[in-house]
Amino acid sequence: MKKNIFFFCAIALLSLSAFGMNVECEYANSNMGYAKTQINAALLTQDINQARFYAYRAISALEKSKNQLNVCGCKKAKESMLENMEVLTLATKSTTLEGAITYLSKSISLTNNTISVLESHDTHESTYANDALSINTSAKAEKTTTKTKSKTKKKDLFETIDTSLEKYRISLDKVVQSVNCKDATAFATRIFDECEAQLLKPDISEGSKYYNLRTKEITQEALNKIGNCSSKK
Repeated sequence: MKKNIFFFCAIALLSLSAFGMNVECEYANSNMGYAKTQINAALLTQDINQARFYAYRAISALEKSKNQLNVCGCKKAKESMLENMEVLTLATKSTTLEGAITYLSKSISLTNNTISVLESHDTHESTYANDALSINTSAKAEKTTTKTKSKTKKKDLFETIDTSLEKYRISLDKVVQSVNCKDATAFATRIFDECEAQLLKPDISEGSKYYNLRTKEITQEALNKIGNCSSKK
């Protein structure tokens, strides 16, 4: 009987662990998106000091993604991100705008690669792939049960947040449909930027982090629906 209980708990823990890893991958990808906006801003400026400023902000966002990528377990994404941080550091040390632009151009390519790798994370090898499957059958069922309950509680919290955000999705859709393009864009952009800022905070709670991630994703969908205001009459 104890073996059966342990086996059930182990399988449940494996499933919930994968869920947790995927969420951390999404958190990391969100930070990549923020870093990308900073690098693009650096590429557009004609002032080397401004370019350095935006590069530093991008480095800060990537630095905050290290732990998330460790949990996510995506080795390729982590390698790409670490290389990117080195390139951005060189950009901050460049003495000419042309030199900084060269490094920033390479950085944007690396950022796009990291985002692409994270989005396809489930299709390639994870550093946790073998570990997740190597369940220690000598461990006590009670210990496994405790871990399973903890992860189940987190998953329940996330599902509650997803449900509550459906009201926000509906309200935002109404804004997109009824408010003029520029005002709707400004409204959604303010929410999107606030979510990005919250996600970069080191002391944010698990619930708040997930809430801001999902809110950001829903808002991005709305911005995609709004499109380019200049092309609309």
